[in-house]
Amino acid sequence: MGAVLDFILCKRRCRKGSQSVRLEETEGMFRSHTNMAAFRAAHRLLAHILRNENSAGLVKHRWSSSAASVANNRDPKPHAQPDKRKPKTGILMLNMGGPETLDDVHDFLLRLFLDKDLMTLPAQSKLAPFIAKRRKPKIQEQYSKIGGGSPIKKWTDQQGEGMVKLLDKLSPATGSSLNAIYRYYNAKGVQPKMKWSVIDRWPTHPLLIQCFADHIQKELNMFPADKRGDVVILFSAHSLPMSVVNRGDPYPQEVGATVQKVMDRLGYSNPYRLVWQSKVGPMAWLGPQTDESIKGLCQRGKKNILLVPIAFTSDHIETLYELDIEYAQVLANECGVENIRRSESLNGNPLFSKALADLVLSHVKSNEICSKQLTLRCPMCVNPVCGEARSFFTKQQHQN
Repeated sequence: MGAVLDFILCKRRCRKGSQSVRLEETEGMFRSHTNMAAFRAAHRLLAHILRNENSAGLVKHRWSSSAASVANNRDPKPHAQPDKRKPKTGILMLNMGGPETLDDVHDFLLRLFLDKDLMTLPAQSKLAPFIAKRRKPKIQEQYSKIGGGSPIKKWTDQQGEGMVKLLDKLSPATGSSLNAIYRYYNAKGVQPKMKWSVIDRWPTHPLLIQCFADHIQKELNMFPADKRGDVVILFSAHSLPMSVVNRGDPYPQEVGATVQKVMDRLGYSNPYRLVWQSKVGPMAWLGPQTDESIKGLCQRGKKNILLVPIAFTSDHIETLYELDIEYAQVLANECGVENIRRSESLNGNPLFSKALADLVLSHVKSNEICSKQLTLRCPMCVNPVCGEARSFFTKQQHQN
């Protein structure tokens, strides 16, 4: 999907008043990967809130280096007809993870390199700790330059709170994260009492597109008037190993769909390219790489550049350090860039919260468990759990 943020919704019949619940798990790996420990924590917290009407306000817990929060808004009006009560709806927001403090960096890296849903390494259980230990000092230094930790949880909290407020007004009754849910219930050997559904892709949602277009136009207006029309817009998204792309992962085409819709909204006012960042290790990754593209443009006389983080929903190390420092400062100075700017991330934009609320409301009204795309495994998929997880969510459609 174009923006790296997934929703998983669950419904549960309860005897008490209705409430809308938002639960966030922001310690997953990039592209919404999470782990079993985090999901178990999220499941326990969500189940507790759905069972107990007395829980109110914003509840926060931490398990190891995982974090979860639930925003719980109670309907002040009691329901007179118990048999007509609608199920409570919980919203689990899954986003890219990041260490909240410098002390969390090692655990974050260790989980990242141990996650077989994210990457497969030879002798992974032994190699992952070695890589995490080796990369820790460099990554800690990067985080120290952007405030000492990732702001992604702060922004996801704010986005979710804005979404829930809008949902309460509109309807007061109302990746590997998927694999983790399947593994959880499979390990317990029971069928879920909650009904799970997924908002798994939304790369061309009109309000999302408008957010990106507004931020781009605002930044374009900051360039000198005589240079503005010549500014090259570089839409930068997190890259993927080519081994993943070649399995048939739809991520590149969905990011591309977002780019096309944004440029259509802007009237194709400027030349543009979709580029890819954050390559790690010697293996082949999807390109062209953002840094190499900046160098190439400068060599060809294109020295006015606007960087747009297109596959991210908030600021984090890839925007605040990689784009803002490595590329817009260090690399731009080395290449002789005349003007380079970075488009603001979605962060706390109220229009983005409105987009999230619209996504959830439309999804709940549709009564669909997931998109048809989610039910299709990548043609060359090598992870058997993916098929089982997709089957799990398909069966949810028939649950009462």
